[in-house]
Amino acid sequence: MKVLFRLAGAAWRRLGGDNFVRTVRLGVLVGFICTTGAIVAVIHLAKDLPDLEQLKQYEPRLTTRILDRNDEVIAELYSQRRLMVPLDRIPRHTLAAILTTEDHRFFEHWGVDLIRVARAALVDLATFSFRQGASTITQQLARDLFLHKRRTIARKIREVLTAVQIERHYSKREILEMYLTQIYFGHGAYGIAAASYSYFGKPPDSLDLAESALLAALPKAPSRYSPRFYPERAKQRRDLILGAMLRRGVITRNQYEQARAEPIVLALRREGDGTGAAPYFTEMVRQKLSEEGERLGFDYLDDGLTVHTTLDARMQRFAETVVAEQMDSLQVEYRRRFVERSAADVAVRLFGPPALNESGEVIIPLDSLLSCGALIDSLFFDRAVVQVALVALDPSDGDILAMIGGRDWARSKFNRAVQAVRQPGSVFKPVAYTAAIDNGYPPTYELLNQDVVLVMPDGTRWVPRNYDGSKGGPTTLREGLRRSLNLVTVRLVQEIVPPVMVVRYAQQLGFTTRIAAVDAVGLGASGVIPLEATAAYAVFASGGIYSKPRAIVAIEDRFGERIAEYPTEQRVALSKETAYIMTDMLRTVIDSGTGGSARWKWNFHRHAAGKTGTTNDFTDAWFIGFTPRLVCGVWVGLDDPTESLGPHQTGARTALPIWARFMKMAYDSLDLPDDDFEMPPGVVKLNICTETMKIATPYCPHQITEIFRRDTAPREKCPRHRRLREL
Repeated sequence: MKVLFRLAGAAWRRLGGDNFVRTVRLGVLVGFICTTGAIVAVIHLAKDLPDLEQLKQYEPRLTTRILDRNDEVIAELYSQRRLMVPLDRIPRHTLAAILTTEDHRFFEHWGVDLIRVARAALVDLATFSFRQGASTITQQLARDLFLHKRRTIARKIREVLTAVQIERHYSKREILEMYLTQIYFGHGAYGIAAASYSYFGKPPDSLDLAESALLAALPKAPSRYSPRFYPERAKQRRDLILGAMLRRGVITRNQYEQARAEPIVLALRREGDGTGAAPYFTEMVRQKLSEEGERLGFDYLDDGLTVHTTLDARMQRFAETVVAEQMDSLQVEYRRRFVERSAADVAVRLFGPPALNESGEVIIPLDSLLSCGALIDSLFFDRAVVQVALVALDPSDGDILAMIGGRDWARSKFNRAVQAVRQPGSVFKPVAYTAAIDNGYPPTYELLNQDVVLVMPDGTRWVPRNYDGSKGGPTTLREGLRRSLNLVTVRLVQEIVPPVMVVRYAQQLGFTTRIAAVDAVGLGASGVIPLEATAAYAVFASGGIYSKPRAIVAIEDRFGERIAEYPTEQRVALSKETAYIMTDMLRTVIDSGTGGSARWKWNFHRHAAGKTGTTNDFTDAWFIGFTPRLVCGVWVGLDDPTESLGPHQTGARTALPIWARFMKMAYDSLDLPDDDFEMPPGVVKLNICTETMKIATPYCPHQITEIFRRDTAPREKCPRHRRLREL
């Protein structure tokens, strides 16, 4: 500055004059230097202030909310838990509490409250401290958005200058709305909306006066006045704010007394990592958002998206309840069997060398062994935890309504519903039967229920057996599926639908894993994914239409504009006739076959169809079943495929109870209609003689009602049972 005005006029000509003149000149010079220095400092500090464009583009970090199909929040994703809410949705008493506490002259000043600054300066000078804060709401917003929070003179000057700029370019309502979105309320809640949900479990427009005053108490020192950690301290500050509101005439004496008498009642604190009530499902959604973010240019942690999903939170709760109850009992049984099987080795590790009885037999302290719960868990957790996967779909569009990917998300993030590849056993048999029905073989077609020898790819010979060890003569396809006869299924593949055809139909039904084209393909020798297996059964329920499983319906930005939509992907996989006939055959499985306990034990009596599945050595247990409105698949097993669930732990015993109880709970609680499967015009129903499999006459002693494709239905009447005149 022209070398500071030529060094202040050569120190004002060396302070010439008498003593009085020199004193005056010295005072003026000191004032000049201080003022000039202050101006220079302000100019220097103003260089780093945010430019006007930054101020115009206020985009706070907002929470992404994942909603179920009924708009219930099931999870939140965020780096800072913050929700944006319009000012007109915040109650007047809430705004009054905030303004009374933080800046009661907010609508009167221009960013800096000089009266408040002067009062704070006097108090600080009197106490020789910097205890008094004089920041307005605008200054707090400036500090929170653009500056650090260290208490320095330089930061304070920048804060004031930025506040003035904000006031120049935003209205008071806009500033207040930004402040109520940005400010921190403690416990991870940023903004009034997030705080309202966090502390009281309700939207901000439902806050009452006492709750508003409590929230207004928090921005000053969220940790110090936390109602969760220090409820008495929080109540005292809340009452102090209510008193200030009364003195300023914001509330009446009656309102003050009523609010002051209210106890602090907080919502249950959310635990976990933000994955919500359906963690395996929401993690799958999160991964999809991560992929879509790269394609569409959003950050799901900061951009405040609203993600509409297909999940039904009610069904998810039903599934969680049923799975927890069933799996606890299965775990107890399995742990006992595991310990008994390994008792001798475990006893030595836990209790030292074994004792012997009078006969010289090892005494195993089984009761003591089982009582060491924590130690047993630590020794055998990786191998001894029975796991589960459950998927429920809407067969009309493939929407995922419920999903469970394991026993405990906190201990295992592996989603068995969509990531595990497990042998399906008999739940894969309908694929082979579908190939037969679709190629003109009726449900009455007969195959021998007798031994068959399979030559494996490695040259070894395998002689499969029926689960119950039975054998028999000619057996219909319906009966073979109803009783889940392995011998009939193997002959089906060997004689009428070759392995390559079964593989092709599996692909039509939506399986993407590698299915080996071998003679044992019909028995479920190749691994499948539970979600895909469930979607394949949905083809039967939907009349032959395959719907790709869908989790996300649409994504909206922070302003409610849709930035992505995900319509249902469908294609024709089977004819309506084939789908209906397979459905009817699978209905027999539940009504009188291996899935019969769904009726007589678990009391699920709606129109339904399904199939049990159990693999060799009881390693995997399955049940997949459906109604016209809902299809559900359940898998139970251990992550280690060499570990067996134990003797007789079949799909009917371990997986079916989960399915039946879930379906019953869903139908009863949601009052779903009991629709029947619709028979297409291309299917006919006929009375058949069980001896000749021809159209029954009045003289046939044993008859059944069977369905056929119209073009493959029998035309002849039974030639064996007729009147003598006809013979």
